Amino acid sequence: MTKLSVNINKIATLRNARGGNVPDLLKVAADIQKFGGHGITIHPRPDERHIRYQDARDLKSVVYTEFNIEGNPQHNFIDLVLECKPEQVTLVPDAIGAITSSAGWDTVQNQAYLTEMIQEFQRNNIRTSIFVDPQLDMIEGAKKTGTDRIELYTEAFAHQYSLGNHSGIDPYIKASELAIELGLGINAGHDLSLDNIQFFKQNIPGLLEVSIGHALIAESLYLGLENVVNMYLQKLK
Repeated sequence: MTKLSVNINKIATLRNARGGNVPDLLKVAADIQKFGGHGITIHPRPDERHIRYQDARDLKSVVYTEFNIEGNPQHNFIDLVLECKPEQVTLVPDAIGAITSSAGWDTVQNQAYLTEMIQEFQRNNIRTSIFVDPQLDMIEGAKKTGTDRIELYTEAFAHQYSLGNHSGIDPYIKASELAIELGLGINAGHDLSLDNIQFFKQNIPGLLEVSIGHALIAESLYLGLENVVNMYLQKLK
């Protein structure tokens, strides 16, 4: 079964809108695990507009499944990850002030930098994953960094799927086949939803984990968080 890691950034966004502790981020994380979620993902950004660095520290004692921290490996982020020691760190090339992730790494141009970062995290027994577009040269570049896994950036697939173009999955299949050949683990995330997740799962060989936040939280407004988590789990079997 492909594992479901729930990104709780949007819960933090809602909490921060009023300045208090409603909804309670730690309780939501605990409940997601109780409902069957396999992990919790957070993506703190330098301005802390949703997940705060202290949230990462507080979640460490709450997350008993898999803790995945995403972000651009700059100084404060690196220090935070090494302090919290999550099971996985996912390196994402976010620009400061970006609304959301918009591209994968150029693993060729940034190979030396990524290799240095990955070695630092692996020395601390943290599994590493690199956020990449489904391009074969980027997959090959990722392998050369020594990363444990890649996370396929799935916005392009989700957009094409919404237009009825199922062939949008093809680059992801080829990228996954190459990743398997190279011995890389495969994660995926961004714009995956109840509408497209089953098709994606059924077509991607070796898919270990998906990280889903925005769609899952939005769907939960209508269907309820426990119900939605279990709907995803059914589609990921």
